[in-house]
Amino acid sequence: MIVKPFNLSEVLRQSHLDNSLLIIADKVQNQERLSEEEGVLLFEKGELGFLGALANYVADRLHHGKVYFNRNFHIEPTNVCVFTCNFCSYSRQYKHRDDGWELGMEQMLDIVRKYDGQPVTEVHIVGGVHPKMNLEFFCELLSKIRAHRPGLHIKGFTAVELDYMIRKAKLSLEDGMQKLKEAGLQSLPGGGAEIFHPDVRNVICADKVDGTGWLRIHEIAHNLGMHSNATMLYGHIEKYEHRIDHMSRLRQLQDKTGGFNCFIPLKFRNGDNDMSHITESTIVEDLRLYAISRIFMDNFRNLKAYWPMLGRQTAQLTLAFGVNDLDGTIDDTTKIYSMAGAEEQSPSLSTEELCDMIDAVGRIPVERDTLYNEIKVYSEVAG
Repeated sequence: MIVKPFNLSEVLRQSHLDNSLLIIADKVQNQERLSEEEGVLLFEKGELGFLGALANYVADRLHHGKVYFNRNFHIEPTNVCVFTCNFCSYSRQYKHRDDGWELGMEQMLDIVRKYDGQPVTEVHIVGGVHPKMNLEFFCELLSKIRAHRPGLHIKGFTAVELDYMIRKAKLSLEDGMQKLKEAGLQSLPGGGAEIFHPDVRNVICADKVDGTGWLRIHEIAHNLGMHSNATMLYGHIEKYEHRIDHMSRLRQLQDKTGGFNCFIPLKFRNGDNDMSHITESTIVEDLRLYAISRIFMDNFRNLKAYWPMLGRQTAQLTLAFGVNDLDGTIDDTTKIYSMAGAEEQSPSLSTEELCDMIDAVGRIPVERDTLYNEIKVYSEVAG
């Protein structure tokens, strides 16, 4: 199923629209920032067509029909973890580490070597928090990857991993991050953010770094000249105000540093975890969330839909609701969402398949690097 983007003028002519929504639409068209109260109002009253029209309007103003992807692969050092997040289907507790995996240095370098001669631009390193995979271990890994392939961008380690390994090394966050940067780390993924508000975080992931700590680590990375991504785990026990609080805190840090590359909403999947009793959000609610993210996050240029989690069809639908990035080719190297029952159990797409997905909805496929520099525009006129 392919949905054409909603036309803002046609939607605004509808007589049934609440006056408060018309005020919001006027502010968006005038590039005025929405308040947190207005963000919550969009969740409470915004219908799918209205939200899609506004989000599409913003995305077109920023990107003129371009949709980005990159050629990347993942290294997941381990799924053994000292933390016990209730929503997680991926990790195995350290005492049950025989049920998980632990990759050695050479095994991870073999993954990098597998892509020798291929036009990948990024390696994404993220996994569980393993007490024996410490700061020195990862600095050595980064140095060896950089020595083997200097032009490969290294994006690695969630704030949760960084907080643990740096505290264990008895360094300040600033010194630990500097050490990793010198070893070869160039940017941070956005994982571990979940929901910042303590009312939610203390229920779903109480034992890992809190929201303030997550933001602090990303601020330090930005101050060191490293960019990062930001995520939000939605569709579980959080309320609308928790979502907006989360996005507002990210928006404030982006005002301060300008260091975030993109925002990535992550759908909660209920397979094989301690929150399996919670019903997953519907596709309509997913699309509303993406649209509101685009409208509210006015200083985030890029909004990404992670297609292995959503599935190809739903990810394609998000392109009519403000999304301008579909992540990457992935190449079947990530298990984080497939283990939770995500739509894509073998997440791999060729460049041609990604371009076809984007082209089919009248958008222009553009290959990018990690920092959104354009590498190749695949069609000047999509269709």
